[in-house]
Amino acid sequence: MTFNPLEQRGIPLDRQLRNWRELNVDPIDPDHCDPYTRCRIITMNGIEVEAILFSHHLARHTLDPEVKRQLARVRYIEAQQQKVVNWLLPGVSSVLETTIAYEQVAVDLTAWVARMEPDPYLKQAYQFGVLEDFDHLYRYANLYEMIEHRKAEAIVDGLTEVMPGRPTKYHHRDPVDNVRDPYDKDATNPLSKLHALTIMSAEQQTMNFYMNTGPTYMEPIARQLYQEIGLIEEEHVTHYESLVDPGETWWEQLVNHEYNECYLYHSFMEQESDPKVKAIWELHLNMELEHLHAACDLMRRHDGRDPASVLAPELPNVLTFEPNKQYLRELLETQMDLTTLGAGYVREAHERFERMQEQIHGGEEPPSERVMAEHGAMFGREYRVQSEGEHPDPAMREK
Repeated sequence: MTFNPLEQRGIPLDRQLRNWRELNVDPIDPDHCDPYTRCRIITMNGIEVEAILFSHHLARHTLDPEVKRQLARVRYIEAQQQKVVNWLLPGVSSVLETTIAYEQVAVDLTAWVARMEPDPYLKQAYQFGVLEDFDHLYRYANLYEMIEHRKAEAIVDGLTEVMPGRPTKYHHRDPVDNVRDPYDKDATNPLSKLHALTIMSAEQQTMNFYMNTGPTYMEPIARQLYQEIGLIEEEHVTHYESLVDPGETWWEQLVNHEYNECYLYHSFMEQESDPKVKAIWELHLNMELEHLHAACDLMRRHDGRDPASVLAPELPNVLTFEPNKQYLRELLETQMDLTTLGAGYVREAHERFERMQEQIHGGEEPPSERVMAEHGAMFGREYRVQSEGEHPDPAMREK
């Protein structure tokens, strides 16, 4: 059934404010929940954080006090939504357990978007990034077994494979080689805009999470690994945000944000297995419909354009969390040795890449390699859980 959020009305804005009792949601049970429920929660937290930050930046760039007030009204509701969504995560989970869930999001969300992306250049950007998130999951799984003596499979529940991707030490590139070419806002498929905004928001939240939680660990190797991967997440945000056409006006970006929230809440409502969480997705969708209409009014008034001219006429097929094992194995077979050069990709190391490697590593092994060595010394083996055979890259099998 088609769903056009521009034709739907939700809860009036003046009825969206919730009291403390309504905000006090019960968290999910980490031992019995669907891992993809947790992934949807983490994703929507990142989407809401991006919506709030974007609204703040827009408010700082307008002189119109009425626009500032309108943004503030909606933004406060968005902030309540973010608190409800993020507070669904269980306090009994450790930071490292939540980290592994963040990387499961990065792997299966980015892989699904890559599979569905109609633009070949954008598809390649997602394929490139997901092999790095895949390796981050593997490095954190080693750290998790070292510190908490548990397997990451207890968190990802076999839905996402835990095995090496493109080695993390090779993710450090000259900053200029993290900047991609943007899509053309006037020619690109509206779905591509939603994909770019979704992955950018998710990676931004991962960057924020690592930069704030990394130093809370006492173990030196944990602090160092979070520091290294946190820097790579900054590279990923640069990589993905540069895909968005900077020629989009503030108002066009605003309606894209609100439309994307409608798309994702609708998608997650359609597939959610937890009734309590599903009710939250449905409630927030009905709130976001009004936020979208408010943004559309601002665009008509200040941009002089009809929002329907830049938005999809109906929501695309629901964004779905599902296993992507075979797809990722195919990427491992064909794209493991890629790096970036300018806005494109090459298979050979080049001067800027090698210089960055020398400067950042300083002739020593980075934390992502040391965690493997310490794991091996502790357990006398590598971390390996593969349901379908060994790693496809012989070089990685020898490590």
